[in-house]
Amino acid sequence: MKKAIVIGAGIAGIAAAIRLRNKGFEVKVLEKNTYPGGKLTQIHGSGFRFDAGPSLFTMPHLVTELFEISGKKASDYFNFEQLEVLCNYFYEDGTRISAHSDINLFADEIEQKTGDSAEKVKQHLAKSKFIYHATEEQFLSKSLHKISSFLSLSTLRSLLKLPFLNIFNSMNAVNESAFKDSKTIRLFNRYATYNGSNPYKAPGILNIIPHLEFGLGAYLPKGGMHEITNSLVHLAKEIGVEFHFNQEVKAITTGDKLAEGVVTTSKKYAADVIICNADIHTVYEKLIPSAKKLKEVDKQERSSSALIFYWGINKEFPELDVHNILFTENYQKEFEHIFDSKTIYEDPTVYINITSKRIKEDAPKGKENWFVMINVPSVYGQDWDEMIAQARKNILAKISKNLGISIENLIVYEEQLTPQLIQDKTSSFKGSLYGTSSNNRFAAFFRHKNFSSQYKNLYFCGGSVHPGGGIPLALYSAKIIDTLIK
Repeated sequence: MKKAIVIGAGIAGIAAAIRLRNKGFEVKVLEKNTYPGGKLTQIHGSGFRFDAGPSLFTMPHLVTELFEISGKKASDYFNFEQLEVLCNYFYEDGTRISAHSDINLFADEIEQKTGDSAEKVKQHLAKSKFIYHATEEQFLSKSLHKISSFLSLSTLRSLLKLPFLNIFNSMNAVNESAFKDSKTIRLFNRYATYNGSNPYKAPGILNIIPHLEFGLGAYLPKGGMHEITNSLVHLAKEIGVEFHFNQEVKAITTGDKLAEGVVTTSKKYAADVIICNADIHTVYEKLIPSAKKLKEVDKQERSSSALIFYWGINKEFPELDVHNILFTENYQKEFEHIFDSKTIYEDPTVYINITSKRIKEDAPKGKENWFVMINVPSVYGQDWDEMIAQARKNILAKISKNLGISIENLIVYEEQLTPQLIQDKTSSFKGSLYGTSSNNRFAAFFRHKNFSSQYKNLYFCGGSVHPGGGIPLALYSAKIIDTLIK
């Protein structure tokens, strides 16, 4: 039986391990932390439970598929519900918009509360669907660095559609041409943050992302996002994958053209195949420093990071739902701070995720578990203590103004996740959430390959090698590995 080593028990690594086990490999997953999941983990305290990382769940078929290929019934392990309201949006002038999953209801809401028509919204979402169907097979499911990926009829069809995919205009430019109201434009511009990018620079092809919510649906796993990790680890162990925690990989041993094995803090492992579910920069800098350097990859702009406050709130707010956004008035200025000044804007857009709206056990009765996040720059030597303290004050002021009540006195539990902690816990270079940003029309092609050109049995999965971000793209990257390994 051939042996496979997976470095990192993030969601892409777990998915890759399941796929390789189904190919007949003996699979060991080595994880430096004491727990699996990478960014997709959880926090408990004072009766509250928080999903610590990704909070939006789309494309659940990419999870259930892993059970199906393993000969299991997915619902025996993992269940989820579809959300009727995708997000509640709050604006500084008091306008509130509920993004219903029903496109007609959402379009009517936009027409009633902005200067844009329902028909314009429907046209925009139809274009998002068109981009998805024009690119899904080619750009999401296949490696962009294999010639064979482009030698197919589907590729030809995709190439013929390129002039209509808005790759030569920024996301903001496309949205400004579609809408006239700043509120609507900001609502659709925010989808660039799903892979840590700037809508004023990122290509308009990222308007594919709204279709993932409005066309394919947004969901919440029963038990929370961390149940994705729990259920897949359960499945992996059941089919014979071995997990080894507290096993930080220190080096990948290599021969002339092969990766031969890995060395951890306490042991050496030989392998026929090695899959790295780690930030590609970290892999090259720390694990195979003798390999050819990633000059082109390292030149690219890093994605944004996140500052997250986990607040146990001693009150329930009926105007809030599972997903909520409180917009800044000057969205462009916020992104200039993040990507140009490498600082935090004084009026940041605030995201609040509250799973206790659907999962009552996530908070004590009469209370709510708030996951409060803003987009921030990656780590570039800033004075983070001062920036975080000021950001906390600004966030509290913004939420208090929008909800008409002082929030700070309602906080009965608090934890933080900062860019430095993201860097330390997940080995994400500079604390960036998605590796490099997509602030370039050809960024997808500039990301590192899913495979090594120097070592023919070394592969890579996760957000730093796939042109996207979040759980779906992590799972797509594992699926690509499946097609590359025979």
